[in-house]
Amino acid sequence: MRTYNCPYIIAEIGQAHEGSLGVLYSYIDALAKTGVNAVKFQMHIAEAESSDKEPFRVDFSVEDKTRFDYWKRMAFTLEQWKKIKQHCDAVGLDFMCSPFSNLAVDWLEDIGVKHYKIGSGEINNFLILEKIAQTGKPVVLSSGMSSFNELDRTVEFLKSKNTNYSILQCTTAYPTLPEQYGLNTIQELKDRYQVPIGFSDHSAKMETCIAATALGAEILEFHVVFDRQMFGPDSKASLTLKETKKLVMAVKNIARAMAHPVDKNINSQFDGLKAVFEKSLAVNKDLSKGHIISFGDLEAKKPKGYGILAQDFQKVIGRQLKKGKSKWDFLNEDDLK
Repeated sequence: MRTYNCPYIIAEIGQAHEGSLGVLYSYIDALAKTGVNAVKFQMHIAEAESSDKEPFRVDFSVEDKTRFDYWKRMAFTLEQWKKIKQHCDAVGLDFMCSPFSNLAVDWLEDIGVKHYKIGSGEINNFLILEKIAQTGKPVVLSSGMSSFNELDRTVEFLKSKNTNYSILQCTTAYPTLPEQYGLNTIQELKDRYQVPIGFSDHSAKMETCIAATALGAEILEFHVVFDRQMFGPDSKASLTLKETKKLVMAVKNIARAMAHPVDKNINSQFDGLKAVFEKSLAVNKDLSKGHIISFGDLEAKKPKGYGILAQDFQKVIGRQLKKGKSKWDFLNEDDLK
């Protein structure tokens, strides 16, 4: 995967298409206008990955009796997937997909995928990891349900296969609450594995990925939906297309800021403004010749340069006026003994 100054931004359609090619293509076209880098799908081939014994994570479906039935209804043929990839290419979006079976890996190789996204539930599936490692393609690991010990084993396996990998901090909760974000682990993952680290979000809030960007995330991933009231298991944990466009702009601005650190030891560019906004000492009442200046006699007035600097007020307290001063006159060194 290419290295970007700005995080590599992946918008996941997931299952939001509800098995409709028309809806799926509509998502691709809409996402192409948001500025994201990639669109991600999930390739579910029911017979290869599931059985009628698989329970629903959340029993949301009103038309599928089993999870197996749901996967079958949501599936596309290999030829349909090829056209989906071609459409992504045509609109300038990278095609990404999470396989959930070895057969899905075969299909993705046929389609011509450039890299693989491993879902949180597949981190310990060394069978599919071996299959993917054999392709020689880089891997993005989502760590949603993994402990460091589990990640260590997966990382060692990938290293043994000379597979390039990156890791996404992720929490498998839909939607994810603030206390579950785990933003602290971005740096922990960077320190531990010394590879590109990103953030996979299910909070349905823009600020989460913005915060992850500021903390050094190099990849961002989040679910998208036309409207969070739409039917589907991930709708409540997704960003809308309008939010996605705003998020991309915000992330690019944050990344630009992070690429241009400010040196607080250098502020010469503010000399003109400082002359306007900083202040000179003045007196706040009529004072006669010979008066001893006290703190209560002083005021600071704009602009700078017409009297003693306001920051030097302590140097004039206790000194005697050489001549009388009128209320609000600037106070200069030659006024004082």
